[in-house]
Amino acid sequence: MWFLAMLWASCLLMGSHSQGSASFRRANAGSGRCQYTFMVDSPTEVSCPSAGSSPEMVALKSRLGLLEALVARLVGGEAMSESSQGSGSQSGLQDAYNQVMGENAQLQREKQKLDRQVQDLQQRLEELRQEAERLRSRPCMQQPPPRVPQKDNSFRPGSGPALSYLVSRPGNTQGDKSSLRDPAWHHENPGYQELTAVVTEVSAPNREGPADISGCGDLVWVQEPEVHRKADSIAGKYGVWMQDPEAKEPYGPEMVWRIDAVGSEVRQLFGYENMDQLSRGFPTKVLLLPESMESTGATMYRGSLYYQRRLSRTLLKYDLLSESIAARRDLPHAGFHGQFPYSWGGYTDIDLAIDENGLWAIYSTNKAKGAIVISQLDPHNLEVKGTWETKIRKTSVANAFMICGKLYTVASYTSPNTTINYMYDTATSQGKTISVPFKNRYRYNSMVDYNPAQRKLYAWDSFYMVSYNVRLGKQE
Repeated sequence: MWFLAMLWASCLLMGSHSQGSASFRRANAGSGRCQYTFMVDSPTEVSCPSAGSSPEMVALKSRLGLLEALVARLVGGEAMSESSQGSGSQSGLQDAYNQVMGENAQLQREKQKLDRQVQDLQQRLEELRQEAERLRSRPCMQQPPPRVPQKDNSFRPGSGPALSYLVSRPGNTQGDKSSLRDPAWHHENPGYQELTAVVTEVSAPNREGPADISGCGDLVWVQEPEVHRKADSIAGKYGVWMQDPEAKEPYGPEMVWRIDAVGSEVRQLFGYENMDQLSRGFPTKVLLLPESMESTGATMYRGSLYYQRRLSRTLLKYDLLSESIAARRDLPHAGFHGQFPYSWGGYTDIDLAIDENGLWAIYSTNKAKGAIVISQLDPHNLEVKGTWETKIRKTSVANAFMICGKLYTVASYTSPNTTINYMYDTATSQGKTISVPFKNRYRYNSMVDYNPAQRKLYAWDSFYMVSYNVRLGKQE
């Protein structure tokens, strides 16, 4: 820029002194700057007059002053242009930043709005679920399933005739309140009493072999299921119910225990004084387990609940008297949470059982390659006392239970007419295929356990708590 300005000035001077000679020189000044020199010969003067006295010098100074002012204006304009460009660029970046922040704020508002909508939908879903539970628990105007009359425990099929009595007598509507609840009592004709005896002969098929009433024998017969109660809600689709064969204070041998096993936090244990209270649905005790239970493999023995802790192979002993965990121990190498369940699923990898010989665990391991493994446990500290490996795969059977140290497996959980198809004797370490008829009346049997004191199988068949009388003898 300085070069062009000086060149222009030189042209002006040369134009004004076209008669003389001019020269231009550029050199470095002592300060390190570039110095430009213009030399013009005067056409009239042969020597230099005194400084500032010549009219030509005055005119030259005036022109040089104008030239310097013009150059200063040009330089100032460039600086201002560069400054304006920089400020313009900075302003553009600020505008873009402000736009991005505005869009981000808008997205945050939209997200908050969507979160509120999701919360409203979840709340509505919960309300609908509660309404569905309420409607499901309402009594239906339909005929309840028939109940098989309770028989005396001393009776065994095939041992002789069984007598049942229906009595009609005059009704005193004020004095005999029980007559108001029994439809077999008739009050239309109070002038007579009638005693009716119905004799029914129940005989066992010959193929079952002789009965073994006093001791342990093979399972040869299972009765039709007897219904005791239907679960109230969807949480009772499958579960576990039981009686303690060796009950301890403060609970007696008639106490019935029930756990609904549907859900991720299964912790409620319901207690009923007896079978009648279970049928009526009136629990007298509700306990909250300190740790969640896995599936339907729990059992009751000597005043304690034994169960598998959720998502682990840990076994827990819950003492009913102190309402606390009395022992815990991992079952060595046992599969859990869906590794080796029964065929119906439900994370039934570890199934605890009781029989005449004590406490057992039915499970499998990687070493056994899915075959059923049986271990007898110490009920005090849950240590393994002995282990047997069978040759039947756990996932191929619907359920299993122990009677007199023998393992029995159920073939199907959905077939209404299935069989108990396999037996393994821990006394001889031998197994064999058998075929004992077994009924799944409601076609989803998720639990089968044996009670040695009652000589019955307890089962949970698609919401229904049922029991089966059994017969032990000698298989032919």
